[in-house]
Amino acid sequence: MGVNGSGSTGASHGGREPRTVLEQQIREVRRETLQEFVEFAERFAREHGEQGTLSLRHLDRLVSGRGPKGKPLGKPRPATVRLLERIFGVPIDVLLSAPAERPTSDAGEAELLTRLRSAAQVDDELIDLLHGQLTMIRRLDRQLGAVVAHEETATKVEQVSALLRHSLQPARRRRLASLLSEVCTLAGWQALDAGCLSTSWRFYERAKTAARESGDLLFEAHATAERAFVLIDLGQKVEAVQLLSEVRKRVGRVPRVLRSWLAAAHGEALAGANRRTASLRAFDEAAALLPAGGYDLERPYVAHGDVHLARWRGHALARVGEPEAVDVLAGALDDLDPSFTRAQVALRVDLATAFVYSRDLESARHHVEHAVALADAIGSNRQLRRLRSLQLAG
Repeated sequence: MGVNGSGSTGASHGGREPRTVLEQQIREVRRETLQEFVEFAERFAREHGEQGTLSLRHLDRLVSGRGPKGKPLGKPRPATVRLLERIFGVPIDVLLSAPAERPTSDAGEAELLTRLRSAAQVDDELIDLLHGQLTMIRRLDRQLGAVVAHEETATKVEQVSALLRHSLQPARRRRLASLLSEVCTLAGWQALDAGCLSTSWRFYERAKTAARESGDLLFEAHATAERAFVLIDLGQKVEAVQLLSEVRKRVGRVPRVLRSWLAAAHGEALAGANRRTASLRAFDEAAALLPAGGYDLERPYVAHGDVHLARWRGHALARVGEPEAVDVLAGALDDLDPSFTRAQVALRVDLATAFVYSRDLESARHHVEHAVALADAIGSNRQLRRLRSLQLAG
């Protein structure tokens, strides 16, 4: 047994009301003992490269809101603050504050019953319909960008989340969870393209959590790997390489398209870390894995094939300053489906980068002009930031 009742199980802690939001989150939302949460926090810190630590004694003081001998509680060390804020997505001042006063009666019973009954009506046909709606949103997104599609995607995230929260049938829950994972990965990608990195990370975390509930390794691998692109944009390139390397080791012999996609993602991260030889090797592996006859994977959805692999490889070549990047990227641009507007923007940015390396500034400016116009139209702040770094956009 821990001090001050920290060895109790779940939300039970002697009938006492939680003293802080942190205690409420651990015991009533996560339904963990303090010891269980300390163990989780240690794993989380290792997996996410956080330096913060949390002992049981320290956590017991934090949840009580008081220091030793009842003295006022000082603010935790910055590393601990960062760890707790990343786990809960809530500022430390809120976590250490007293919870809101509890209502004397549950006015939401009628609404809960309504939602449970609504979720009970969800069948396979309806889930197929939701998947169809997601396909339509993807089409809007790839052609018109997040500026048009993100609000609808975010709405779909909450809609599917509500159905999942109130679904009682295990098979339906698994299907809803896999659907939610895909909607969240799309929302994460849109947020990334808009330059909202913390929002993107939160969507990818939700995607990973949903994927775990689905029980399908493919969805979890996809959602986990997507976070690497946030790390790359944050400058955490070594961490991105490590994350993708670990995912590739875990997935084993999953469908070839997903393994090819993961290898290509790994190749991009390696190029970002300036590991040229390893990057090109990863792209060779991605090409060897790609099925000649097309997709062998329906879900999770990945935009992958010969053209996408070529533009991805070209991006890596441009990043490491390889002269052949121009030919690879130009060929991919010629073959690209014109409805992939965001992909075209990225291709033109990569071509401009490759031409800058080869000192052909006139050709670089040509692609910059086209890329700026398209990036503005679809709200791609990510690509606009890359263009500004070339110092040719003006």
